[in-house]
Amino acid sequence: MDAEALSKGAVVQDHGAVAQAGETSPHDTGERILDVALDLFIEKGYDKTSLREIAEQLGVTKAALYYHFKSKQDILMALHSRMHGLLGDSILGLGGGASADPQSWPAMFDDLLDKMLANRKLFLMHDRNRAAFEGMHREGHDEAHHDIEAEFRRILNDPAISLRDKVRFSCAQSALLGGLLITTGIDLPDASLDELADLLREAVHGVLGQPTGE
Repeated sequence: MDAEALSKGAVVQDHGAVAQAGETSPHDTGERILDVALDLFIEKGYDKTSLREIAEQLGVTKAALYYHFKSKQDILMALHSRMHGLLGDSILGLGGGASADPQSWPAMFDDLLDKMLANRKLFLMHDRNRAAFEGMHREGHDEAHHDIEAEFRRILNDPAISLRDKVRFSCAQSALLGGLLITTGIDLPDASLDELADLLREAVHGVLGQPTGE
């Protein structure tokens, strides 16, 4: 048996041991890897986190990681896909028809806000590892990012939407993403998450020209 076959056999055997010990499926193990990597990328940064550290946090070997992810960049891309998966349902498909009506935007932004606040770690990780994500974009490994950007561009290029509404849409998007930093990167001990959510919603609706509750 050659060295490559031995290596592959070790990976499969190690993965099987992990699943048996924790009684988890391959999918569950992959999600656990992403959860641990997410915390480490926030705490130490993508560049300073090694696959060995991720494996040690999980109590497995690097071979078990390779069963699920071929490289650290693959882990980063999977986490990025998590984030875009959250946003995609709210954004994709807005490029035409009744869904492009500015009257539908407040509800869409409310949905985005709820998802972002419920998954703050993903957006904090993205903010703290901008260089790594920019490198991924340059190498063309992020199709989901381009899909969502294309959907926003379709909205902003729709001739049926007035210039005023296009400006409002773009500014509301910036307000939402900028306001999210308050919930992830700034210490606000006296503010509850519900209070922050209400204030962010108020700001976004204000940009859109529709107060909350209307």
